[in-house]
Order: sequence, then C-alpha cells, then structure tokens
Amino acid sequence: MRTATRALLVVTVALAPWAASSASARNKEHQQIAADVRMLQVMQQEQAQQMQNLLGQLGETLKTVSQRLDDQAKASVKAFADQKLIIDALQRDLSVLREKVDDSNTRLGSVSQEVEALRQGLQQVLQSSARASTSADPGDATPAASANAGDASSAAPSPGVSVVGTSPNRLYDMAYSNYTSGLWDLTIDGFNAFIRSFPKSDMADDAQVYIGNAYLQGGKNDKAVEAYDLAIRTYPNGNAIPEAYYKKGLALKNLKQMDLARQAWEYVVKTYEQSTAALLARQQLQQLAAPSGK
Repeated sequence: MRTATRALLVVTVALAPWAASSASARNKEHQQIAADVRMLQVMQQEQAQQMQNLLGQLGETLKTVSQRLDDQAKASVKAFADQKLIIDALQRDLSVLREKVDDSNTRLGSVSQEVEALRQGLQQVLQSSARASTSADPGDATPAASANAGDASSAAPSPGVSVVGTSPNRLYDMAYSNYTSGLWDLTIDGFNAFIRSFPKSDMADDAQVYIGNAYLQGGKNDKAVEAYDLAIRTYPNGNAIPEAYYKKGLALKNLKQMDLARQAWEYVVKTYEQSTAALLARQQLQQLAAPSGK
C-alpha cells in the first residue's frame, strides 16, 4: 500500500511540469484567440464605419444630383413657358398684321374701284366732247339753232341712277339710303347699278341681298326669291349668304310654300349655325313645329 502511494506520488511529481506547461500553452492559445476576436471586432467596426461613411456620401451625392435634376426641370419648364409666351405674342402680332393687311387690301380695292370709276367718267366725258366737236359745224351754228339745242338739252330726261364718275362707296350708300327710306324701286335700281358697275366688289353680295330685301318689303315675294337665289348662285362665299337663305325662307313662307321655306331655314341652321340668320331660322322652325292654335 505504501509502495503504491509512493509510486502515485512519484508520477504526480513527474507529471506536474508537463501539466503546468500544457495549461500555460492552453492559456496562451485562449489569449491569442481572444486577441484575434478583438481584432476582428475592431476590423468589423472600422468596416461598418467606412460603410456608413460611404452611405452618407452616396446620400449626399444623390441629394445633389436630385437637386440638379429639379433645377434643370424647373429651368426647362420656365424655358418652355417663355417660348410659349413668345409664340403667343408672335401669333397675336401676326393676327394683327394680317388684319392690317386685309384692311389695307380692302382700302386699296376701294381706292382702285374709285379710280376706275373716275377713269370711266373721264373717258365718257372725253368721248362726249369728241362727238360734239365732230358733229357740230361752227359755220352753220345760228343763235336760233343754239337756242333750240339748249332747249332740247334742258328737256332731255335725266337717268334715274347716274354712275359715271361715282365712287363705289357713294353709289352703295345712295342705294342704301333709298332702302332705309322705304323707296324700294329706287333701292333696286341703285343696287343693280352698283353690281353692274362693280361686280367684283366685296359688297356686291350685300347689294344683291338688299335687292331681295327690297322686293320682300314691297310684297313681291316671287321676285325676292329670285333675287336671293341669284345672290346664292353668284356669291356662294359671301358674308351676306346666310341672310339670303333666311330671307328666302320668309318669302317662301309668304308664298305658302312651307316645305321649301323649311328647307331654306334648315340649311342655314346646319351650315351657318353661329350666325344671326341661323338663330332667326331656328325660331321660324320652332314656330312651324309648334301645334296650331298654340
């Protein structure tokens, strides 16, 4: 028993340095592992901080880019708005310029017509003077003959409408004055003279419609229909054509030709729906559609 104890003690004593050495090695290994773990933690923290810094920089860059895009978008919108204002201003200026050109063309046309009227009048006066100088014999002229010629000249009837040397506006105004005065026959003669003398005038369609109006006011409904039809055929694009259709319907209504009157009014409403004539035509159509007695 004592021998076994001694042997165990001897083994323990022999193994003690090795055990101490092994424990020290394990302790160093643990310390190394702990140091490595701390190193990894520090590296992870540094990487996380770098990642956070990069994310912050990226966010700032995105904000800067977004701000620039917003500024560019606002600048583009402003540029488009400015361009639209410029274009609108140019369109208004162009419209005004066109109106002025149209007005100038109208005035030039009126002036040219007046000049043409004066030229025709001068030619007629010169021709009359030439005929008088060639037909007259100064040697045979006697006071009695001169007196008789003067009496004959004074007794010669003057024409109802004189257009020689008369400007288009004056001739038109004279006929219109007769219309407003209710002188229907003189109105018809005056506007007919205007159309014969100035068939290409912008007021020729108005003159022809006024002829129809004069017939209508004078109770000559069949003549009025003929005058309105002539205006429609001759001046299909004239500004007075809507009125021609409407007034034609009134004349047909007076002639008890209700179907034809309805057709005329329906055409006005369909073709010239924004005109005053279309409004009046709708009223006439409503009266036709209303039951009798109401």
